[in-house]
Amino acid sequence: MRRLDIHLAQDAACDTVISAIKAADPIDYVVMETEQTDRCMISVFMRDGTNQTLMDNIQMALEGRNDWRVAVLPIEATAPKLEEAKGEKAINADQATREELFSDISDGARLDRNFVIMVVLSTIVAAIGLNSDGIAAVIGAMVIAPLLGPILGFSMGAALGDFDLLKRGFITLAVGIFTALAVSFAISFMLPLNLQSHELMSRAEVRVDGLALAMAAGGAAALSLTRGQAEALVGVMVAAALLPPGAALGLFAGGGEYDLALRAALLLALNVASLILSALLVFRLRKIRPRKWIEQKNATWAVWLNAGLSAFFLIVAATLIVLLDLGAKVEIG
Repeated sequence: MRRLDIHLAQDAACDTVISAIKAADPIDYVVMETEQTDRCMISVFMRDGTNQTLMDNIQMALEGRNDWRVAVLPIEATAPKLEEAKGEKAINADQATREELFSDISDGARLDRNFVIMVVLSTIVAAIGLNSDGIAAVIGAMVIAPLLGPILGFSMGAALGDFDLLKRGFITLAVGIFTALAVSFAISFMLPLNLQSHELMSRAEVRVDGLALAMAAGGAAALSLTRGQAEALVGVMVAAALLPPGAALGLFAGGGEYDLALRAALLLALNVASLILSALLVFRLRKIRPRKWIEQKNATWAVWLNAGLSAFFLIVAATLIVLLDLGAKVEIG
């Protein structure tokens, strides 16, 4: 359940919004008095799954004005007990609103000092863990790696046709991957490359089942977010598809093992494409799209372009994996 607090001017638009609220079948609503005589505040209690329609109707009614704001607040419990939603309301009951998703993903895709520091720290842990064959260290690095945000930012930017968010997600992801490569490359000059490490050498094996893992991770992350659930655990899955291959690529390149570095680079690129494609598909299936028709048109174009390029790249890469037997265990003579 959500509570929508609507702040707007006390004029004819207030009556229009109240009409939209009534049409949305709210649990309850109240018009509150404010100290400002020219302002109106309406607090609305809505079932989960019906919030998006009301949000769209309010924005449509107040389009062209800048003297209003809607705040969305989650409600943990209420009394007396509400009847369970049925039909379409029950189907959409677990879905967060577009605005909530955008706020969460936009924050996660932000490039700032904390993001870079976390990537540096997680890469140090991952590189040392890979080289020493320490699986616990590799897992720990994936827990703290902040790579889920930019992947979802890029995917949702495409789903909404929001090119600012798409660009921000791309830049943040690119900086994160480049930072991981640079840090692991530097570490390779401090530690002798251990080619007997199973954890390290496995990142030079490019297998089709690895693509399935990345697809599942991206889809699970997007689905968890649209359902308003914590995505910390699936964030570990996403980091598993990105951080170890990136750290391995830097270690191999710094150690002069360029054939192995190319394999790790292919694995990293495939995982990025898989994550983006699966997140895009989930956003599309969950009907995450813009409100306006022209924006929907732009979003459809962006989704199909990104999905088409990702799918083409994955098909070509999967064919090469099978034909060149890139998934075979790497033997060092």
